[in-house]
Amino acid sequence: MSQSESSSASSANPVAGWQLIPLLLLRLAVGWHFLYEGLSKLSTPDWTAEGYLAASKYGFFQWLAESEGRLGLVNFLNVWGLILIGACLMLGLLTRFSAVMGMALLALYYLAHPPLFGSPVGPAEGSYLLVNKNLIELFALAVVFAYPATAFGLDAVVFGWWKLGRGRMTKTDTGAVEAGLAGPVVVTHSVLARRRLLAAMAGLPFVGVFVLAVLKKRGFESHEEKNLAATTGESGTGLEEVDATSGATVKRFEFVGPEKLKQTGLPMGTIGDGKVVKKVELSRMILGGNLIGGWAHARDLIYVSKLVKAYHHRGKIFETLALAEQCGVNTILTNPILCEFITDYWKEEGGKIQFISDCGGSPDKLIANIKLSIDNGAAACYVQGGTADRMVREGKFDLFEEALEVIREAGIPAGIGAHKIGTIQACVEREYLPDFWMKTLHHNKYWSATPTEEKDNIWCENSEETIALMNTRPEPWIAFKTLAAGAIPPKVGFKYAFKNGADFICVGMYDFQIVEDVNLAAEELAAFERFGGTQTRVRPWIA
Repeated sequence: MSQSESSSASSANPVAGWQLIPLLLLRLAVGWHFLYEGLSKLSTPDWTAEGYLAASKYGFFQWLAESEGRLGLVNFLNVWGLILIGACLMLGLLTRFSAVMGMALLALYYLAHPPLFGSPVGPAEGSYLLVNKNLIELFALAVVFAYPATAFGLDAVVFGWWKLGRGRMTKTDTGAVEAGLAGPVVVTHSVLARRRLLAAMAGLPFVGVFVLAVLKKRGFESHEEKNLAATTGESGTGLEEVDATSGATVKRFEFVGPEKLKQTGLPMGTIGDGKVVKKVELSRMILGGNLIGGWAHARDLIYVSKLVKAYHHRGKIFETLALAEQCGVNTILTNPILCEFITDYWKEEGGKIQFISDCGGSPDKLIANIKLSIDNGAAACYVQGGTADRMVREGKFDLFEEALEVIREAGIPAGIGAHKIGTIQACVEREYLPDFWMKTLHHNKYWSATPTEEKDNIWCENSEETIALMNTRPEPWIAFKTLAAGAIPPKVGFKYAFKNGADFICVGMYDFQIVEDVNLAAEELAAFERFGGTQTRVRPWIA
């Protein structure tokens, strides 16, 4: 071959032979990632992109999450887009088209949560600056588009035979030449078929490994594991795997102070009829006291409660209460154990925040806790949800009547709480009607929401039934556990609670979360007709 011919061949085919192998591996790796992500989402009950979209700071993505129809379409396109793009990349089918579609999908992921300057917003695996894994994988697909290594894939077979059938294929097997599998010789139909089929099968071993890996990941037990389970009497390890990786995060923590408030104060509502008991004005968002008291629902992270208690020293409690007041939150809901801190805050700091006391513990201590709360200036008291559930379970209904009577004799609103919907139903049937209800409310579309009694991971097992029942009640309703103990983004949880009938929401917040949560709550409330917006609710505002 002359020098000019060699130069021409090199220009026409810049990548050949062994150089195609890294390009093939790149295509397989990206395809593997896409396919696995898609199948993981498909196999996860009630998976949704709602939280990811709602957590974006850009209106378009939030808009997608606001409509069930739009969200359903996004979920469908996301899951099946990942699956089909991944499968095509691994098999080398429609490679360039799949690369373009993958780049478009990654671009949307990147734009929803771009790693720009400042603290990360929404889901993040580390502290990135401009470049993250979505952008890197997008560039990788750009390389796949430019150099698809189609000789190693079904494209070579499908389009090769199509061209041959239309008389557009020359007698020289150009695909084999590009792959470095043969020289520029004349080949027959059978030679063409054999070589192209062998090259096209390059991705199949990887697909097989992928299938085995998925089976193993999803709980496939070996013969030895089954024998071990039979020997020990255990059905498995009991461990759940999470498809997530977190990188070390080294970043400057930014405290969001009251200067970032978008408006002054929050809308108010009232509980109490102003006749038998006094009328108490409450901010629509109430500060939950669990974190301050150290009762942190952190699933199986046993150190979290101690960590929370260490964080909330006396000075930090006072700072948190003062910041809440400054932001327009005028009420904290807390346990009688914290009465001392509240009264000291009033005396020493001149604070005005009022408290609703959740009187719980064992049923035999209920009345004593109510009296303790009243003596320390509680604005209202209620039978704590877990205690109320237990009282119904044990048939101690007289305690409800006694508790309501003691609270009302003090001239303050009396409430009943519940985690179980049956608790409210039982009280209504026996006409133990409070001045307000405390009932859990959250959706169950977060990944750890497995409805198992033994696990501290779900508090409103039947949200639709709760919404339907509370829609019939004329008493004010304070919804709590609206974020499922930190598993649901505030914007999503707040909207869900207010839209589905809650008059107030009780939210556990650290001091550095208060301003952002107040801004979000005010924004969601402003969307409803009562506060100047256009949205309606399934239940009229009672308070």
